[in-house]
Amino acid sequence: MRTLRLCVAAALLVAAIPAFAAEPAAAPEMTPEQKAMMEAWMRMSEVRAEHKQLANFAGSWTTKVTMWEAEGQPPSESAGKATNGVLYDGRYVESVYEGTFMGAPFTGRSFMGYDNLAGKYFTTWIDSMSTGFWLSYGTFDKTSNTYTLLGDMHDMMAPQTMLKVRTTIRIEGPDAYTFDWYETREGKERKTMSIAYTRAK
Repeated sequence: MRTLRLCVAAALLVAAIPAFAAEPAAAPEMTPEQKAMMEAWMRMSEVRAEHKQLANFAGSWTTKVTMWEAEGQPPSESAGKATNGVLYDGRYVESVYEGTFMGAPFTGRSFMGYDNLAGKYFTTWIDSMSTGFWLSYGTFDKTSNTYTLLGDMHDMMAPQTMLKVRTTIRIEGPDAYTFDWYETREGKERKTMSIAYTRAK
């Protein structure tokens, strides 16, 4: 009899499994701390107007690079191209650059985004002729249609010295923008590079 009761109980349990599976247990209510953390995470991760604005950089571009290697000397010029694409639902723009530097092949890669927590735009840069990592933060001015970003970098000729660098990205229109690079040495700022981007047709 005991064996029969066990068999019946087992059969009832098996029959009840689909019912339990069809009604998942309700998730436990979040604590106030968990709710606050969830809200903060949503603010950090949301795609805002600042991110959507970056989509203007997407596409293929031809470039004209002008470099002032020494003050008072004529600049050098070279041509290149860039392929820009948006990542993670528009949160970032990745740019892959191909060109030459001092007659040698040169490639670089940058990311640009808007940090919701910092409330600032940022850019990063790595390339085939260095081993460092560039990071700058800044803002966008609607009146001049210009991004301005600031960062520090090691001086190649004096690695213990940090150079102040200011970069600007001026939107000339839907099919053109200009990137300018300024370095401050001994308290004097000087433009050392300018890249004119034109959308490839």
